[in-house]
Amino acid sequence: MVKKTYFKTKDYCKVKFSIHPESAETVGVYGLNGDWEHAVILKKKKDGSFSGEVNLPKNSTHEFKYRVNESEWLDEPQADEHKPNEYGGTNNVIHV
Repeated sequence: MVKKTYFKTKDYCKVKFSIHPESAETVGVYGLNGDWEHAVILKKKKDGSFSGEVNLPKNSTHEFKYRVNESEWLDEPQADEHKPNEYGGTNNVIHV
């Protein structure tokens, strides 16, 4: 799930990412601001879900994917759109 919170007096949007993959130990969000090398690490909750927040500039578009246990790439079903990537899969797209 992706939840966006806009502020009237700020030039950014707070974006909360939440996901509940089975048997996950780590989850990262890759691709934000074009950075596919460094992840936004999501924190594991007691119920086994993962979540985290990041500030993204207003009026921007970002492609991203979740990476689970440093090996499995997952999509976000509630992304604003999905776009084909160079590896034959899709990237999630978020508009803020």
